Parts: sequence; structure tokens; C-alpha cells
Amino acid sequence: MPTAPPANQRLLCIDALRGLVIVFMLLDHVRETFFLHRQVSDPMDVANTDPWLFLSRTLAHLCAPVFVLLTGLSAYLYGEKHQGKATLSAFLFKRGLVLVLLEFTLVSLAWTLELPPKVIYLQVIWAIGLSMIALAGLVWLPRSLVLVLGALIVAGHNLLDPLHFAAGSAMHIPWAILHDRGWIEVSDSLRLRTSYPLLPWIGVIALGYAMGPWFAGGADALARQRKLLVTGLGALVGFVLLRLLNGYGEAQWQVGETTLRTLMSVFNITKYPPSLLFLALTLGVGVLLLRRFEHLQSNRAIQVLSVFGAAPMFFYLLHLYVLKLLYLIAVACFGLNQDSYFGFDGVWAIWLTAIVLSIALYPPVCWFARLKARRRDIGWLKYF
Repeated sequence: MPTAPPANQRLLCIDALRGLVIVFMLLDHVRETFFLHRQVSDPMDVANTDPWLFLSRTLAHLCAPVFVLLTGLSAYLYGEKHQGKATLSAFLFKRGLVLVLLEFTLVSLAWTLELPPKVIYLQVIWAIGLSMIALAGLVWLPRSLVLVLGALIVAGHNLLDPLHFAAGSAMHIPWAILHDRGWIEVSDSLRLRTSYPLLPWIGVIALGYAMGPWFAGGADALARQRKLLVTGLGALVGFVLLRLLNGYGEAQWQVGETTLRTLMSVFNITKYPPSLLFLALTLGVGVLLLRRFEHLQSNRAIQVLSVFGAAPMFFYLLHLYVLKLLYLIAVACFGLNQDSYFGFDGVWAIWLTAIVLSIALYPPVCWFARLKARRRDIGWLKYF
């Protein structure tokens, strides 16, 4: 590998990894659209969950942690390109506000089709937006301190798990936003569900930002590869050791009727909010994939994935509305065939639909990614 590959090559592996987790997200959202008659809990009910359904959901666990980590990494590279923490901080703050606004409007509408909404689910776009706003303040600190804070939050937030505040308490709303997934009663006609408690995601975006110099201009590629390898393997070893302790931040895993069920129990980890074990596993895999993708940048599949990763917000909004439209068409044509839902009979149909949609959505996403790259004079495009 060259000592300092061109910036566009470095970003290709980042976009490709972002694109991969976007495809996994599509798979999970197909499940949430056409398999609601067999909903999964968090963590999942291992004894009663089909292994292929478990695999589908577990793959989707990579999405949010990797995406937030890469958001922090990309923020550092944006700051390096535009020279100045003031510019970076302002951009993060404004883009974070845009994402929060999108969660309350276009994203919420895509999930519920309710105007005015009765329930707004504050999910991953909300979490990324608020994490970016938090990072807008953290970038003023020394990078080493950002790294320490990120590690402390990721490793230590499970110590706060026993802390709860009842509705009506002055701390109920702040704590529901930060750490304790719950409901916020805005009025008699509107409720908010904090599906993605914020605190651990601030830790993840801080860790991504701290990784930034590894990919900075002039960085040694071999040193970066070593750091990615050590970091990824270290996170996975930490996952194994903590899981053997069978306690911190997670329900204990159980020996199942078969080896497969036992393995499912071991990897059955909590996402809402993401436990230390959840983040150690997903970020460890993500970092190792990022390392591998840098070696494969001439690969056609990597280049295709990088197109999805170059226009993530556009893909996110587009696929939500396409899925909702397809669901309404299916109900109109076939009715409700699974209790009060229209749903597929098998997990194989989820995978097939996700593959077909990935192919179908590639041309419009490719068009938008090219438009975004070509028309840098259009300021609002960079927010997508």
C-alpha cells in the first residue's frame, strides 16, 4: 500500500462501509414493514425466534454503531479539509438540527403516514442529529480528551442502568432522552417515544472523531492498518471476555437446547440503549471491515456500496417512502393476511425483497450522489 493514498481513496472505503450498513438497514426495514406479525423484542426471545430471523436482526445491529462512528470520523476529515474548528463546529450544529427536524417531519411521516402525528418515534436520525450537535461542542476540546470522554461514556454508561425517573419527575424527560428509553407525553394528542437514548451515541461519535488522524492527509497507511487491526480485534476480545463474565450491562446468556441456540443466546445483546457489549461487538466488526475495505477499493462491489454511502440521507428517505408505498399496494391487492397486518410467510421473502430493492434503488441514489459531487455550489446538498 502507498504511504499516503489519495483522499478520494480513503473516503471510498468509508463510503463503502457506510453503504454496506445501509443495505443491512434496508433488510431490517423490510422486516419491520412486512414481518410485523412476527415482531422481535430487544434483546430477542432466543427460544422462540427463527434462526434466520435472528440473523437478519443481528446483521442490522451493525447499522447504527458503524454509521455514528463513521459520522465522527467524517466530521474530523471535514474539519481538516475546511481548516478550522469554528467552521466544523458550525457545520455539525446546523446539520444536526437539520437531522432532528427531518426526524420530526419527513421521517416520522414515512413511518406512520399520520398528519398531524399522534406518536413520533425518535429513532436513529434523531440520535445522529443530537450526537452531531454534541460533537459540535466536543471538537473544541483536545482530541485526546475527546477520546477519553468517548471511551468513558461507552464503557461506563451501563452503570446508570438502574437509574430511573417516574413520569412527572423533573428528571423524567431529560433522562428519557439521554439513557432510559421511554415515553414523553407532550399533550393529550401527541406522544414521543425515545427509541434511541442519546448518551451512548455521543460516546460513539466521539470515538469516531478521535480516529480521524488515522485517515488524515499524509497519514501512514501501514500504521493506520495496524491501528485498525488492533482496535477491531481489541474490541472483539473485550466482547468475548465480558460475555464470559456474563453480567455487566446484559442479561446472562443461557445454554440452549442446541449449540445454535446457545450461540444465539451469547450474541443476543441489547440495542436500546446500546450496551457496552453491543458496541464492542458491532464497532469491532465495523473497524475490521473498514480495514478490509481499504484493501478492496478497486473491487466493483466496494464501488457500488460506496454509491449508497455517498448519499445516505437521500437513500434513507427514499427507501422509507418506497417501503410504505409497497406495503399499501400489497394491502390493496391482497388484504391483511397475517392477523392485522399484511406480511410475508417466510424470512426468505424479506431477503429477496431487500435484494430487489437494493438493485432498484441504486440508479436514483447513483444519480443523486453524482449530483451532490458535481454541484458543490448547491449548499443544501451536503446535508444529504
